Amino acid sequence: MDDFLQRQPITRAVSLALQETHDPRVRSDLLFLEAWEMHRPANLAATLRAHQIRRANPDLVEAIERELKAAKHCGTVKA
Repeated sequence: MDDFLQRQPITRAVSLALQETHDPRVRSDLLFLEAWEMHRPANLAATLRAHQIRRANPDLVEAIERELKAAKHCGTVKA
């Protein structure tokens, strides 16, 4: 599995979404999406994966973006 299984969520939105699943693949996707939203790499494979996850979870994406924007505004997360 991904290294994303080893990390803890940053946003409350992802924390809540993780509480609803026990599937390691879903957990990996959610943590990957959160990391991708924070630091979007120029890697094509990562971008394609992120876009698939984003399409499947538009409400979660909106919540992550809202939290990260607020955290950036407060200076608690670096862009």
